[in-house]
Amino acid sequence: MKNLTPVIFIVSVMFVLLSIFMTLPVFLLLGSEAPNAMAFAESAAIAFGIGTAGILATYRQERDLKPRYMFVLTVSSWFIIALLAALPFYLSDNNISAADAFFEGASGITTTGATVLSGLDTMDRDLLLWRSILQWIGGIGIIGMFVAVLPFLRVGGMRLFATESSEWTDKALPRMKTLSRGLLFVYVVFSVIAVITYWFSGMTLFDAFNHGLTSIATGGFSTSDMSMGKFNDLILMEATLFMIIGSLPFFLFVREMHGQHGVLFRDQQVRMFLAILFVVPALLTLYRWAVSPVPFDPLHNYTATLFNVTSVVTTTGYASEDYSAWGPLAFVVFFFLMFVGGCSGSTAGGMKIFRFQLSLIILKEQLMRLLHPRAVMTRNYNGRAVSDEIISSMIAYTFIFLLCLLLITVALAAMQLDFVTALSGALTSLTNVGPGLGDIIGPAGNFGPLPDGAKWVLSVGMLMGRLEILSVVIVLSPAFWRS
Repeated sequence: MKNLTPVIFIVSVMFVLLSIFMTLPVFLLLGSEAPNAMAFAESAAIAFGIGTAGILATYRQERDLKPRYMFVLTVSSWFIIALLAALPFYLSDNNISAADAFFEGASGITTTGATVLSGLDTMDRDLLLWRSILQWIGGIGIIGMFVAVLPFLRVGGMRLFATESSEWTDKALPRMKTLSRGLLFVYVVFSVIAVITYWFSGMTLFDAFNHGLTSIATGGFSTSDMSMGKFNDLILMEATLFMIIGSLPFFLFVREMHGQHGVLFRDQQVRMFLAILFVVPALLTLYRWAVSPVPFDPLHNYTATLFNVTSVVTTTGYASEDYSAWGPLAFVVFFFLMFVGGCSGSTAGGMKIFRFQLSLIILKEQLMRLLHPRAVMTRNYNGRAVSDEIISSMIAYTFIFLLCLLLITVALAAMQLDFVTALSGALTSLTNVGPGLGDIIGPAGNFGPLPDGAKWVLSVGMLMGRLEILSVVIVLSPAFWRS
């Protein structure tokens, strides 16, 4: 229990901060359009009370956070914050069940964007604001976790992107604080730019604020059941740009800001990420043109294709139309795009670009070994040597990802969901994409019709996917607690 003291203290501080954010929907609406003000007040009081109790119980005790307990801190904080984030939904006057509330809270804080709610166009504005604020909080939390935690934990190959701030030493703390301030500054600036751009392009201030927060966070929550289909092509192009920005490594933006010009576009994962977004929409637009039975508007359809492909690849989850109805090829392409994800160090989910690039490096190495068994070969990525440890962790991540995909799919199928819904639902939860495929949970539907058991399973899947899966598996393993 003594080892858990710093974990309890840090998580308690997070609860207090979360309680402050819970007051924002009522504050921003000045109480005039906040019919659920009491629900937010009660939720904030619960979060503040638990946080204060935890702080008072531990603040005088030694807070030496041992490395292994970073796993406990990471996993416990995200799961419990998701639970607390569900309180305003559950306590509101909208008769939202516990399963739906937790699903919405988990989807928000993990920036997944899957929703069980409908009637968004007429929904209480305070709840819509809370959904967007949750995704914005989750976005900066993801970036912070990537920089300060995951490389240190050696999870899933993240060590490859470790910076000086990832060292858990007193010497590194000033550097970590400097980097954290830079990341927060960049994140806030891009969010403000997104809000202002949407507003000047014709959105109402309320819509602009919500979509500005969820675009940079690559979250995907919208204020309309039509998602971004409610808006014109100009706004879709702007949203595409902001989704791309949210999916790029934010620590590279900080380095650019500090005079290291060009580092962003010299990064291998950035170049491959942009190449995918250049090639795939162009080819899909040509395919749609070839099979379209009606007159085809190339510019409009390219805009829609680029927007929806970007939304899926960046795991944002917006939709401007039902892309699953574009034909069999488009359906298959979107399914595989759900695996990809954005760059490491961004707000995007998915398997991440660098893992596919490392896999190609390993494949090339194995082919060369078959041709030249005695050759001495080195692995390099972004100018850095790739160790066997990184390769092993990447392989472990890929295996446990596919195993979780199988288990969740089987669990959903056991609840009588059809194959497409079960498989795409499992995939979209683990990759934090948002909508799945098919008639029920596709871009034209939502997760509301699913049974409560499926919603609980998918909620856990979203949290596991956001935590790179291995962190959760380690904490749940008996060996972790025995040693």
